[in-house]
Amino acid sequence: MGITQLRKLDHIRICLEQQVETGAPLWDEVTLVHQALPELFIDDIDTSCTFLGGQLAFPLVIAGMTGGCDEAREINRSLALVAEKKGVAFGVGSQRAMIEKPELAPSYMVRDIAPNVLLFGNIGITALKKYTPARIAEAMHTIGANAVCVHINPAQEIFQNEGDRDFSGCLAALEVFCKALALPVIAKEVGNGISRECALKLKDAGVSAIDVGGLGGASWVLIDSIRSGIDASNFKTWGIPTAASIIEAQVGLSVIATGGIRSGLHMAKSIALGADLCGIALPFLRILDKEGREGVQKYIDALKTDFMRAMFLTGCGTVADLKSARYVLSDDLKKRWGLEMTYIGTKKVI
Repeated sequence: MGITQLRKLDHIRICLEQQVETGAPLWDEVTLVHQALPELFIDDIDTSCTFLGGQLAFPLVIAGMTGGCDEAREINRSLALVAEKKGVAFGVGSQRAMIEKPELAPSYMVRDIAPNVLLFGNIGITALKKYTPARIAEAMHTIGANAVCVHINPAQEIFQNEGDRDFSGCLAALEVFCKALALPVIAKEVGNGISRECALKLKDAGVSAIDVGGLGGASWVLIDSIRSGIDASNFKTWGIPTAASIIEAQVGLSVIATGGIRSGLHMAKSIALGADLCGIALPFLRILDKEGREGVQKYIDALKTDFMRAMFLTGCGTVADLKSARYVLSDDLKKRWGLEMTYIGTKKVI
């Protein structure tokens, strides 16, 4: 078994066995404004949405976690099967392993059991300097991806013994990649958030969407520092909390909120803050391990139920309505992140 496969196995083991969540996504610092006269029948609420041309029953993606080993194959196929059944999107982990070793491609293959799922491929931004766009596109075509997530993970890499240390030239490589690829490109952080400055650069580079990957959920700094035996104690809370990062990333692109989303209410707050889609990863991995596919389905049902309750109590009959729902940010959140919100009618303006 190669180094890459062993690393993938280590990641799965650490996520299942150790405490790897850190920081705070700041959901308690965001309050949706209650509407005592919703003028809705809850059964008529429509949770469907479109994202990058794909139709979803619910604005959720089972975010990319793994690939590149036999254990990853079973995880990806089980979760993709549930995603297909529930009408939500699904992402695989980094496909660098299958580019380097094509025999590992089956660990990412889910199209035979999830023919209609909105599927996100995955590649690291530093890999854009190593492989041609055509070679990466071939990997995406092999799994039948509808879009490709380019994960941006400098904090993770510097706490990984064999990680990439050279992130110079990545922005230029991303711009070339976006122009060359026929698929939509999603720029994805993995737990430390996207700033306004970064979001503007990503927009100029030509990405179609931004996944904020904010601080508050699983920390890849923690995961890889545990695996590599590196002291990361001073960086356990490094990054931009998810709630703040969603607002920071409002630059006219579609936004995915990931990082510590654990309930349907968290999802509703994310959409109101400006997200178009919400991603969850670690809970699905752990529920699948303990309760199987049935447990994953029940969790999605619970997420959807609370999401609908939040929509009802804010007077929102559609996801589009929820994107215009009023909310209040705590003074602490506004002061710490310099977020000043005003309203013109019902439109939120920074």
